[in-house]
Amino acid sequence: MNNDLTVGNPQKVLWKFCLPMFGSIIFQQLYNIADSLVAGKFVGESALAAVGNSYEITLIFIAFAFGCNIGCSVIVSQLFGSKNYKDMKTAVFTTLTASVVLCLILMLFGFLFCKPLLQLINTPADILDDSMLYLNIYILGLPFLLFYNVATGIFSALGDSKTPFIFLAISSTSNILVDIFFVASLKMGIAGVAWATFLCQGISCIFSILLVLKRISAIHTESKVKYFDFHIFKKIAMIAIPSILQQSFISIGNIIIQGVINGFGTSVVAGYAAAVKLNNLVITSFTTLANGISNYSAQNLGAKKYKRINSGFKAGLKLVWGLCIPLVALYLFAGKYLLLLFMDSNSVKAMQTGIQFLCILSPFYFVVSTKLVADGILRGTGVMKQFMIATFTDLILRVILAIIFSQIFGAIGIWFAWPFGWSIATFLSILFYKKGFWNKTSDSSFS
Repeated sequence: MNNDLTVGNPQKVLWKFCLPMFGSIIFQQLYNIADSLVAGKFVGESALAAVGNSYEITLIFIAFAFGCNIGCSVIVSQLFGSKNYKDMKTAVFTTLTASVVLCLILMLFGFLFCKPLLQLINTPADILDDSMLYLNIYILGLPFLLFYNVATGIFSALGDSKTPFIFLAISSTSNILVDIFFVASLKMGIAGVAWATFLCQGISCIFSILLVLKRISAIHTESKVKYFDFHIFKKIAMIAIPSILQQSFISIGNIIIQGVINGFGTSVVAGYAAAVKLNNLVITSFTTLANGISNYSAQNLGAKKYKRINSGFKAGLKLVWGLCIPLVALYLFAGKYLLLLFMDSNSVKAMQTGIQFLCILSPFYFVVSTKLVADGILRGTGVMKQFMIATFTDLILRVILAIIFSQIFGAIGIWFAWPFGWSIATFLSILFYKKGFWNKTSDSSFS
């Protein structure tokens, strides 16, 4: 069901829209968590390390999927908010067409360069083959990843966050069961983990795209809709490309950091692989909520209701901080028990690594969540230059400090790079938000 985010109490509207998105990303992250959990429990520490090591490279592909999602979503939101349904449909079809070409390029890149990338980050020899096997199957499933994210972006642009939640709840739960069946019963090892994700995500993608096409066709327009428009494509690209670059450079930074971590051995790699899954569950959840704030901002920008954008920022902060309290407490006081989902209690060094990582990073979730809410406003209103500055500041600081601190303090020094990067970047994002034109421009209607 399509929903207009430009009317009603801003806090109630935003929370009602964003909470299903939070549930969706929890289930989305279950894909990767299930892979690591099953690999660690049913195959062993080296398998856990292989999946975790591969994950940093898969983030490059996820970056492109995320960029397509947010680029399409913001433009479709603006057109939906301004009631320009003809161009809105064209934006949807333009994105789908461009995504076919992008997918082919990404698959070619993946098959050619994933192994050199694994070697470049000093992947331990005992997990190289398993890492490569996992990545090859993952690359075959890239069309499902890309088009599912495009479909999710379209649903969100239309104010519908419940449909993606239903799809993900079903497919993620199925993925866990298929993971266990392939690995524990059929003894397929790492390949079973990868094929389970391929199968479940593929089914979810197909049904999502079919429903999007049905939903779009139901919206009436007076004149014929174009299936590709270069002008609209350019608008989408102006949002998508900075978002792709943001996520890609973050992924490259993470790959560099992964290379530093790999130098400390398989046990540290395994401990980090488990802990970073838990960390990414939180960060990706906040990022998804920020995407919802982008949709909200974009619809209200299209409707020229600027006061509601400020109200959305305040409501967004209340939402993410409310979520931070239980999450920080959980990771600080029960982190060990969560890590035991991925590894055995006798993996002492891996367990120690994971606990250190969570204890150092989790208190700063209040900081980084603030940045992501501000970023959601910047991206939804098209203020991409400032958005990129804050993002790259975070990335550059984290990479440089991880390298320096690892040489001084060892592996534990790497984890301290995150809070430093997050804090400086948050200051910049808030500054850019305060200087935004929506704080200086009045609108004629608040409700």
